[in-house]
Amino acid sequence: MAVFTALTREDITGFLAHHSLGELVGYEGIAAGIENTNYFVDTTTGRFVLTVFERLNFRQLPFYLELMRHLARRLLPVPEPQENRSGSLLSELRGKPAAIVTRVDGAAVERPTLEQCARIGTLLAHMHLEARDFPHFQPNLRGIGWWKTVLPQLEPFVDDATFQFLAEEVIFQDSFHRSPVYEALPHGPVHADLFRDNVLWDGGPDSNRVGGVIDFYFAGCTTWLYDLAVTINDWGADPSDGALDMPRARALLTAYHAVRPLTDAEREVWRTMLRGAALRFWISRLHDLHLPRDAHVLKPHDPTRFEVTLRRRIADPELPWVES
Repeated sequence: MAVFTALTREDITGFLAHHSLGELVGYEGIAAGIENTNYFVDTTTGRFVLTVFERLNFRQLPFYLELMRHLARRLLPVPEPQENRSGSLLSELRGKPAAIVTRVDGAAVERPTLEQCARIGTLLAHMHLEARDFPHFQPNLRGIGWWKTVLPQLEPFVDDATFQFLAEEVIFQDSFHRSPVYEALPHGPVHADLFRDNVLWDGGPDSNRVGGVIDFYFAGCTTWLYDLAVTINDWGADPSDGALDMPRARALLTAYHAVRPLTDAEREVWRTMLRGAALRFWISRLHDLHLPRDAHVLKPHDPTRFEVTLRRRIADPELPWVES
């Protein structure tokens, strides 16, 4: 949980003056997420979320904001970024990039039902298909290139055996990413962080209606199967030990497959992709734990969860898949 840039009422009213969103009624810092500063902002015209971006720069951000608007205008449950008076989705606040989006209703679920998992599978497939004609490209900035860059920085903080294991897995994934098999996989813009806490259920955790998918700021262009693997490693697994929950995982995969049929080639590399998805979050959580940024509130996620998940995905005797 993090608030890196503490905003005042004057900061927010000044920001709103450059938008046509009405007058400020109230605001509150959001103690969730570890990448950006977020505030709930209520105005006389509606409810919004104001984000100050702490890592992403002005050059990178249009991709995320335009993708969100693209999906929202395809009637998917995604917050819609709001233009400022200059017609831009991106503004500046305290010398940093900032944007304001519509606030979606709902609450996250900790223990999803089979029906909720199926709804997520259906939604993820529709997100992939609706983004096929999105005209902008940006690579996955937390992909293999980032893993290779961050790995040497982690060496002082982990024991030799752990570092060797990490290095061997990065080498394995790098070889896969360079292969013709990887290059031929279906791909396009993806969310890349579709964890349970990034989906809000309208009506609360017992609802089957998705109120909104949030936090697109790890999105990028990569394989759809990677996005599915990230999602399965959270929705289809026990977060305490990474063990696969086969009924939930199969419910999600079956619903996804009904909208966007999975291929034989994707099945062949499914284990490798699940390993890569686990590796990505193990590395990023180690990075946030050992190389943190200053923040007013900060509680890094436990990296152990995804170390265990990676080891399980290597050793799992059976993986969930769709029936042929």
